[in-house]
Amino acid sequence: MKPSFLIPLATAACLAVPLLLADKPAASGGEAAWESLFDGKSLDGWDGNPDFWSVQDGVITGETTAGNPTKGNTFLIWRGGEPADFELELEYRIFSGNSGVQYRSFEPGPKWVIGGYQSDLEAGDRWSGANYGERFRGILAKRGEKTVIGEDGKPTVTGSVGDSAAIQAKIRKEDWNRMRIVAKGHHLTQSINGMVTSEVTDEDTSHRRDRGLIALQLHAGPPMKVQFRNIRLKRSVPEGRKKVVFLAGKRSHGYGAHEHRAGCMLLAKQLNKHMGGQLSAEVHLAKDWPGNASVLEDADAIVIYCDGGKRHMANEHLEGLDVTLKKGVGLACLHYAVETTKGESGEKFLEWMGGYFEPHWSVNPHWDSEFKTLPTHPITRGVKPFTIRDEWYFHMRFVPGMEGVTPILSAHPPKETMNRKDGAHSGNPHVRQAIENGEIQHVAWAYERPGGGRGFGFTGGHFHKNWGHDDFRTIVLNAITWVANAEVPANGVPSDQITAADLEENQDFPKRPAKKR
Repeated sequence: MKPSFLIPLATAACLAVPLLLADKPAASGGEAAWESLFDGKSLDGWDGNPDFWSVQDGVITGETTAGNPTKGNTFLIWRGGEPADFELELEYRIFSGNSGVQYRSFEPGPKWVIGGYQSDLEAGDRWSGANYGERFRGILAKRGEKTVIGEDGKPTVTGSVGDSAAIQAKIRKEDWNRMRIVAKGHHLTQSINGMVTSEVTDEDTSHRRDRGLIALQLHAGPPMKVQFRNIRLKRSVPEGRKKVVFLAGKRSHGYGAHEHRAGCMLLAKQLNKHMGGQLSAEVHLAKDWPGNASVLEDADAIVIYCDGGKRHMANEHLEGLDVTLKKGVGLACLHYAVETTKGESGEKFLEWMGGYFEPHWSVNPHWDSEFKTLPTHPITRGVKPFTIRDEWYFHMRFVPGMEGVTPILSAHPPKETMNRKDGAHSGNPHVRQAIENGEIQHVAWAYERPGGGRGFGFTGGHFHKNWGHDDFRTIVLNAITWVANAEVPANGVPSDQITAADLEENQDFPKRPAKKR
């Protein structure tokens, strides 16, 4: 058995192009651009058993043989997020057997097993276009049916979307067909080659799903082969919710540190699960910047988690980002993303979030920061004083007089943080004097922009494991909610108890093997 693959996301959003945003106000309920989920070359961003899934001649291929069968249905899972409302389009061809496209799905276990809504497809003549609940209530609509799923989980046929045989006549055997899935609220519409094949309205409030994974199925049974290409997604924000766009930077430091994508996906998952009535969060891997910057057009908040300094993803797109943020869009920068270069970039960061890490002024030691008291602010709701070790940057460059800035996390760094020689990040006369004077240092802060909009800077987040600390995580979830101009719950944004398995998900680097004794 070969090892699994889980490779960093590669989408059209990873292309480096200028940021050009339409001049329209940010608004919830808007649409994003189409995103390509398959680069035509690799399985970057997908996770499945490499014994069965590969790229052949530029298309995703799932195949079993008599000598290499799968014991149960196995899936290739897209790890780019768990979309809520969306349109999904792709092309498929199937040479034998049965397959399907999963959406708003979940992982019941074991590995590479999926449950949820499925747009069925097959080499036969009966099921292509049906809506099947994989490990999820069974048949929800046969091809040609319009159904309503009741509170008992059973479908009632309420109408027809077409004749099943007539639909089948338009499906090409062993050739490319176009599938389209539209999920809006709890109304699900599936189409093949421009023909609606089924419609489902899910009123089963105990089991219906409003977001989840996208995956491709390889069915157990006789040998089969299925292929997919031109897979693209257009997400939309459910009505009444604010859109939060996470921009995750490139692979960086190695296992367990600067895990930008994994950190963004963990935080987005918690916001979607526990603040889904107010927020809709999505993660985009921006190796340089989103290739189609319209994903930011209707954002209410942007969260950037990336390497900083000269490598900061925003440096080449200051003008476009400035236009967006001046419409009142919130901005949160996490860890290294609070650092940029002095000059034009630094001045913009001061305008956007009231402070930043300025080289030769700020420093980045690792230390145990003890937060003994917390201010009264929506960002601190439900958070208790705590101590945690991280690469807490301090002696930040703030706007004059800290006008509009509210310190959120503040502590006294020990003198040991000044042990390094002076350098761009390690020390300077200004910070040494501040520590000598016993000045308290602010390592997280909130900012109210004079022209409207909110900013948040958070210097922690070097160690990925720290997202498992309840107070550490809650501060950031609260802050993202706050910069999106949504209401932070009285006891803070709730979240799951994060496990070691949760922290392992989506990391860019493999876990280091244990040292031999």
